[in-house]
Amino acid sequence: MNNSDNSIFDDLNNGQNITAAHGGWGELRKSSYATIGLLQQLNSSADPAFMVEILGQITGKKIDQTVAVFPPLYINYGKHLSIGKNVFINFDCTFLTLGGIVIEDNVLIGPKVSLLSEGHPLAPAERACLVPGKIHIKKNAWIGANAIILPGVTIGENAVVAAGAVVSKNVEDNTVVGGVPARFLKQI
Repeated sequence: MNNSDNSIFDDLNNGQNITAAHGGWGELRKSSYATIGLLQQLNSSADPAFMVEILGQITGKKIDQTVAVFPPLYINYGKHLSIGKNVFINFDCTFLTLGGIVIEDNVLIGPKVSLLSEGHPLAPAERACLVPGKIHIKKNAWIGANAIILPGVTIGENAVVAAGAVVSKNVEDNTVVGGVPARFLKQI
């Protein structure tokens, strides 16, 4: 049930499923298009300081100058995205952030990585519903190229997600996971 005092963004950030009957869909789309406009500026730039400034506008938070982004980057709504210091985001990443994404310090994100903090129910009658699930990537984690992190997943400190993995369950600290679906490969 949606609290009428909350915006659609509050409801998503609080982990509530958003049905087709929610009154905030227009607000959500408007914010997503505004984010796309900012991303066009970021993605057409080669100035690292400018890219960090635009990323700060997208997230509504100060982004440290040690953060590096190789565009293009795609984000649907940045206000539920937190990025620590010394984070590297490689080319062509997609962050669906409505459910919330936290990226801690010293994280490496490979090219074409998808962080998907929202999804949809399997039942066709409910598929228009948004189901949020926070993603948390802890310090010193490395997410390999083309990896997909699904809603509700925590990647542990110092963990490595192998290239091409699809991660649907939490990853322990100091471990390597890989495969589809991702499974434990070894301890670091």
